Amino acid sequence: QVQLVESGGGLVQAGGSLSVSCTASGIIFRLSTMAWYRQAPGKQRELVARITSGGTTNYADSVKDRFTISRDNAKNTVYLQMNSLKPEDTAVYYCSAQTVARDFWGQGTQVTVSS
Repeated sequence: QVQLVESGGGLVQAGGSLSVSCTASGIIFRLSTMAWYRQAPGKQRELVARITSGGTTNYADSVKDRFTISRDNAKNTVYLQMNSLKPEDTAVYYCSAQTVARDFWGQGTQVTVSS
């Protein structure tokens, strides 16, 4: 059974920092592309950042130079470090594992940035 368990998130003031993490089980983590998506109220889910099994990263333009995605294959965990947060970063953040078979999703963690 595949499980993606997110942790972190919470409430932070604009300009602050926050980190979220996602620990996976039931997949071959080191071979999987991992990604963070977010969904704000009334908006579609959007890609925030992605990291391939080889460590290549890509980011949404809106978070470039502010967010950093990383992974620790020994811990089956992917991280998202968020700096210089803005109110428009407020959303539920979802972890995704993109395997050969299919994509898997976590339950999501709320990030709220107050102005």
